[in-house]
Parts: sequence; structure tokens; C-alpha cells
Amino acid sequence: MNDLAGKHIVLGLSGGIACYKAAELCRAFVKEGATVQVVMTEAATQFITPVTMQALSGRPVFVSQWDARTAAGVDNNMAHINLSRDADAIVVAPASADFMAKLLHGRADDLLSLLCLARPLDKVPLILAPAMNREMWNHPATQRNVAQLAADGAVVLDVGAGEQACGEVGDGRMLEPEELLYDVARHFTAKVMEGQHVLVSAGPTFEAIDPVRGLTNLSSGKMGFAIARAAHEAGARVTLVAGPVGLPTPRGVARIDVRSALEMKAALEAQAPTASVFVSAAAVADWRPATSQQEKIKKDGTGQVPTLSFVENPDILAGIAASPRARRRELFCVGFAAESHDLQTHAQAKRARKGVPLLVGNIGPETFGKDDNALLLVDEQGVQELPRAGKLPLARQLVAEISRRLPVVVAA
Repeated sequence: MNDLAGKHIVLGLSGGIACYKAAELCRAFVKEGATVQVVMTEAATQFITPVTMQALSGRPVFVSQWDARTAAGVDNNMAHINLSRDADAIVVAPASADFMAKLLHGRADDLLSLLCLARPLDKVPLILAPAMNREMWNHPATQRNVAQLAADGAVVLDVGAGEQACGEVGDGRMLEPEELLYDVARHFTAKVMEGQHVLVSAGPTFEAIDPVRGLTNLSSGKMGFAIARAAHEAGARVTLVAGPVGLPTPRGVARIDVRSALEMKAALEAQAPTASVFVSAAAVADWRPATSQQEKIKKDGTGQVPTLSFVENPDILAGIAASPRARRRELFCVGFAAESHDLQTHAQAKRARKGVPLLVGNIGPETFGKDDNALLLVDEQGVQELPRAGKLPLARQLVAEISRRLPVVVAA
């Protein structure tokens, strides 16, 4: 899977210590299938050499507007025109305070600013990754410039926070290469979930027997986390309610951590009133111990096994699917069924029992903990198979299928 396959990116570097991150970003673009043409300002060459960027991109690096080399196969000494015409996007990382001020006023006194100004506005997006000292970032002039650049159509990414090269700590750091890669790839994703608030549950629950033992299952949470990421890529605001897993939070996703089924129920019910889509991908325990001991249960040497009694956990999905908003289809509910056999039969029965418009079935032992999966989509029209693939590609397919099934909102 290459998220940037077939894309041609002009990667611009303006002056700043964050140029060292641009080397890894260039490498990441190439690994994801993009071709990369690097253009540097003279100031950028003080921080990293064109030789380095040429080695990573596999293409000659352009610095001067007077460079007479052929650009994009056209020998007319107009690199600022030729380089921008072939681009699917121009990404400036780092974008210094000075360079953004220059763009704001339409100044074009070097090759990078020239090609940004000369790009076809309706075809070539300009994506800026700011990088500067915290005081420079927070200065009213910089914030005005950022707001106006966004109003003019540029995509101005956010900044990171933390230690800076000057020794100060705060906002203004350029995002890390993996964050920038995600944001650029997301830019090319169709925003089929724009305006939606997607609520996703993921992972197992843990039902405590005592402080060190409990009931759980083999769910890794990978499928639910992939769905959260795919929904965010597609333009949705995403809230992820996660059971006890060790997965990193997908970029741009709000995460709420829970342990037990009752905690998950409370968190989901608190979020459901503002959600428009609920994807119940968590593997919630069906039962919990009737009582949880405050101290570890110890063997006493008699060979007697402690007796445990259980109570049934509430059906979170069925409860939310029965809410007035869900019944009016203001909240579109998607259930998951992890089965061990007879998947289609059990999935169809579960969809009817839960009262949800879409039920996604999979074979639990074949997917728990793994990086791939195969899904069966069950709705009132019938069944549809999504063949085995990586969980993120499957999640993207599922999000597209959900978007097709959402009710069409007619403006008043």
C-alpha cells in the first residue's frame, strides 16, 4: 500500500534548522510512491546541502531562479513555471516566518516563492508546514499572515510543541515527518465524511476479578483504530473510545481510554448525542464478575478453587441503536460481529437483534492480533464480502461503504 503512488510533489525548503526533518520527509514521500522534486532557498542551503536532498529524491535540486538546467523536460529557462505545472502539490517544509510573509504579499524574489506564486491555483495545492521560534510563531504578525494565507487558499498545517533548537520550549516546531506525511496523504483523500462526527469503539474490555486478574479477550484494537484513522482521512471529526490496548492514537483523532464494559458504555453514551455515525468495533465482554475483590485472591493450600459468579454486561450497541436519534437515522449505527463459525448466519441474526442498519462480520480467531482481516457487510439489501487485506485498506473501504449509506440531508 502506497498512499502517494503516482503523485508528484514539489518539496520546498526555506531557511530553518527544521530542514533536517525535510530529509526524512523526502525519503518518506518516495517510500510512499511519490516522485519528489526538491527546491531550496539560498537560506535553506545553510542548514542542509542540495547534495543530500538530491541523493534522497533521486532528482537534481533547484535553488536559483536563474538555473538554466532543463526543468520538467522543458528547456526554456523558466523553472518557476515548468516545476509548478507538473506538481500534484507544493509542500513547503519548513516554511519560515519570513517565507510565509513573502508569500502573503506576493513577493517572488527567489525560485521557491516564484513557483508558489506561479502555480495554477485551481490545480496545485500549496501546503505549508510552519517552523520557527515560539515567540515568532505567537507574534500577531505571524498569526495574521497564517490566517490570511489560509483565506487565500493555502493549506497551513499546525505546529508541534516542545524543545526548540534555541533552547526554549513552546509552540512553533515543525511537525515530525510522519505527521507531515499523514497530512499530505490525507489532503488527497476524498472527503466523503466531511461534516460527520464519527464515534468509534475499539479493543477489548477488561473485567476485574481482583487487582491483578480479570476477564478479557484477544482483540488488539487494530481494526477499530484503522477505522478511526480512515474516517479522519475522509474528513470526519473522530472520537475513539479505546479499551486497554497499546496502540498509538491516530493523528487528528480524539481518544478516550476505558477499561471495563461499564466504563466504555458511559463514555460512548456521553459522546453519542453529538455523533452522526457510531462504529461499534470494540470486543466488549459479555459478562463480568458479580463482585471484584479489593485484594489479590490467594491460594490457601487446600486445593479449593474460589467460586466466581457472573452478571451480564449491558448491550452497548443495542442501547445506542434504540435511542431516538438512532431511530430517526440521525445517528447511523454500525455493529461488528466477531464469530468463530457460520459467520453469515450469525451476522444476519445479530443485525436483526441489534436493530442496526449495517453489521460487519469477521472471524475472530483469524483476525485478533493480526494486521489483516476479511469482512462481511450485512444490511437489509443482503451481504457483501470485502476480501482479506490489510486492516487500513479495509477500513478505508468500510468508511466509503458507510458514507454511501448515510441519509441524505436536505437543506431547509
